[in-house]
Amino acid sequence: MSTKPTILNKKTIATSRLFRIESLEIEFSNGVQRNYERLARGHHSNGAVLVVPLLDDETVLLIREYSAGVHRYELGLPKGKVDAGETFLEAANRELKEEVGYGANQLHHLSTFSLAPSYLEHTTEIIVAQDLYPDRLLGDEPEELEVVEWKLSEINALLMTGECTEARSIAALFMTVEYLKTL
Repeated sequence: MSTKPTILNKKTIATSRLFRIESLEIEFSNGVQRNYERLARGHHSNGAVLVVPLLDDETVLLIREYSAGVHRYELGLPKGKVDAGETFLEAANRELKEEVGYGANQLHHLSTFSLAPSYLEHTTEIIVAQDLYPDRLLGDEPEELEVVEWKLSEINALLMTGECTEARSIAALFMTVEYLKTL
């Protein structure tokens, strides 16, 4: 394996409320230099979590919420940013309470996902939440989220609806099925 390239220069070329676009001047171990651009987290970002809330070993709780990127409602898993001073497990439990109305006695870090590692700095921690109990916190969603129970054995049927298209949610659901086989 080659030596990791060196970042010779990094500068922010645009910012928004949530993101920065960075220009990176990179030098590879063979001396070749290239310029890359990436979408980086905002200055106050501490990462993100995506939670797989299991009502029982056969039932996952999904949420239906508006997704501005595709301008439609999507079925998916609860998710959100890690707030300052929180661990990602604390953030997962908070997001679960805000979006689904449950807390979890058991949280398991399943994996870390990137979306497009060539262009995005962002990663998401994937958390399985078990032994749920009712608990609701006020979240920042602009409207009430619909909570939908779905059988894990019916993931393919979920995908066929066309309502669940987010790759992180899909991968996390399939990984959770495999994780449950190890328990």
